[in-house]
Amino acid sequence: MNLHDMELDERTIAVSNAGYRWSYLVLSFGILISVAVRSFTYGESSWDLLTLVVLGGVVNAAYQHSQRVLPRKWVAMTLVTMAIAAVLAALMILVRSGH
Repeated sequence: MNLHDMELDERTIAVSNAGYRWSYLVLSFGILISVAVRSFTYGESSWDLLTLVVLGGVVNAAYQHSQRVLPRKWVAMTLVTMAIAAVLAALMILVRSGH
């Protein structure tokens, strides 16, 4: 069976996109867990892996922006997420330093 034999209706496209979404989530969170384990267990910093996770999100956002499909609240949600991440990072630094 090749691509020409398969009919691409809305359901097929939706299922394919859902599969891509699940794959992206598994890879992203798997890498984040790997980074956390390496950091807490071995004291290693894995900036290369963190960069891959962030770069994957940036590529996705850039593509969606170029196709004009980003919701209006996207910028606000991104800023709130970054602020929460910064607070959590600061708390983790405080806990690890013992203060």
